[in-house]
Amino acid sequence: MDLQRSWMFVPGHRQRMIDKALGLDADALMLDIEDGVAPAEKDQARRLIGEALGRERGAGEPLRYVRINAIGHQRMADDLAAVLRPGLDGLVLPKVESPEEIATVESLVADHEAATGVTVRMLVAIESPRGLLAAPAIAGCSPRVVGLMFGAEDFGRELGLPASREGEAQELLYARSALVVAAASAHVQAVDGVWVDLQDPDGLARFALQSRRLGFSGMSSIHPSQIAPINSAFSPGPEEVDYARKVIAAYEEAAARGDGSVAFGGQLIDRPIIERARRTLELAETLGVADQ
Repeated sequence: MDLQRSWMFVPGHRQRMIDKALGLDADALMLDIEDGVAPAEKDQARRLIGEALGRERGAGEPLRYVRINAIGHQRMADDLAAVLRPGLDGLVLPKVESPEEIATVESLVADHEAATGVTVRMLVAIESPRGLLAAPAIAGCSPRVVGLMFGAEDFGRELGLPASREGEAQELLYARSALVVAAASAHVQAVDGVWVDLQDPDGLARFALQSRRLGFSGMSSIHPSQIAPINSAFSPGPEEVDYARKVIAAYEEAAARGDGSVAFGGQLIDRPIIERARRTLELAETLGVADQ
C-alpha cells in the first residue's frame, strides 16, 4: 500500500491557489468542490480543476485528488462529469455513512475506467458517528478505497462539542482510534483531520506526533506551511531507522543460532517487532530518508 503523508485541501475556485499547490511538496492534493467552495462558485471550481488535471505532471508533483459534493446530489453528478478525465488520481468522497454510497460512485466511474484503463482511487471521509460505526465495512467494501480520512470538524458538530478545540483533540481520541482500527482491518491508509490553528505550529507538531502514535499514516492540511511538519512527523527519523536496523541485525544473529527471540536493549524482540522494524526500513527507503 502506497502511503501519502500529507493531504492538502485546495479551494477549487481559486486559480492562484491551484497553481501554487501543484508545485508544493505535499504528497497529495485534494482539489475541493465541496465545503470549501460556495454554491455560486462551484461551476468555476469544476472548470478550473478540470483544466488543472489536464496539465502535464512534473517529477515529484503531488497526486491530484478531487473532493466532490455529497454522494447522490445533483452537484456530485456535475462534479464527476467535469473531473473524470486523464490526470485524475482519485476522488475524496465526503460524509460517507455506508458501503452502498461507495457502490453508487463506483457505478458512475466505471465507464471512465473502461475508457482510460486507470482505476479511480477513493479516499473516504468519515465525518459522523453513523459513518464511524460503519467504517470497517466501508474500508473493506472496494479495492478502490485506499484510505479513510477523519473529518474532525463535522464529527465534533455531530457530538455537540465546543467550537474551540481542546489540546490535541483529546476529546476525539476514541473516534480517531476507532477510525485507525477500521482502516487497519482493511489494510488501507488512515488519514487524520486538519490542525486548524495556523498560528500554533508547536500544536501542529504535537498533534501530528500524537496522530502517528495512534496509528495514522498521514494527515490533512489547509496551508502550505503545514506540509513540511506533517511529512516529517509521518516519516521515520534517523534514530528510528538506526534502531530498526540494529533490532533486525540482533534478531537475525539469534535466528542463525536457532533462537526465536532475543533480548535487545532491555526488550524482548520477537517476530512481530521484527516485522514492524522491516516496515520502518521499507517506508524509509520509499521516502528516501533511509540514509539521512
